[in-house]
Amino acid sequence: MAVTIKSLSGIKQTNASLSEDLAARIREDILSGKLTDGSKLTEQTICDKYKVSRTPVREALSKLEVEGLIENIPNRGAFIRGLSAQDIADIMTMRKIYEIQAVRWAVQRITDEEIDELEENFEFMEFYTLKNDIEKMLNINRSFHRMIYRASHNRMLAQLLSAYQNYIRHDASSLSRTEDYLQTVLQEHRQIFLAIRSRDEDAAVAAMESHMNNSIRRHQK
Repeated sequence: MAVTIKSLSGIKQTNASLSEDLAARIREDILSGKLTDGSKLTEQTICDKYKVSRTPVREALSKLEVEGLIENIPNRGAFIRGLSAQDIADIMTMRKIYEIQAVRWAVQRITDEEIDELEENFEFMEFYTLKNDIEKMLNINRSFHRMIYRASHNRMLAQLLSAYQNYIRHDASSLSRTEDYLQTVLQEHRQIFLAIRSRDEDAAVAAMESHMNNSIRRHQK
């Protein structure tokens, strides 16, 4: 049975949930560059930096090692690996394959309620595009894709794509963008949304493939 402990914030959490939270915080710092590639992580350093006890640290490090963000070298300790440019390129290629499958299943399985939610999300995309608010647009963009993942009604696929999305998020935030970037991205998502709403599987797949190809090109510039 999981042991319940109390974090410094006063919120009761299980060991498992605390290690998940800690892994998420370390992952964020690795991907954002706050923890630099090649630097060493010790249990004591993590305890001091993140204000946690030693209990969840090993589980968090093990999870990040499985993800490839940390390398545990025998007799030396745990070191940050981070993501290389090649890693990002490979993730983008794999993401394309699974995004296409997700939208295919979404068209087949999406509910009327989920279509309404996706439409509301797209309307927010239109609003923040008019406002020329890139940061808000990027957040809504990620939410749009997560809605498609959920509408695929495949939990494993949704988890995988959400992980890929997290990995490339910081890389995407540093891209150079043309003046028509927001309008271009909005139009790509409009085609995806209209195809899903019409339950046109072929059109949805074509629109998603086009969007992913364009996204890969934008990351390569």
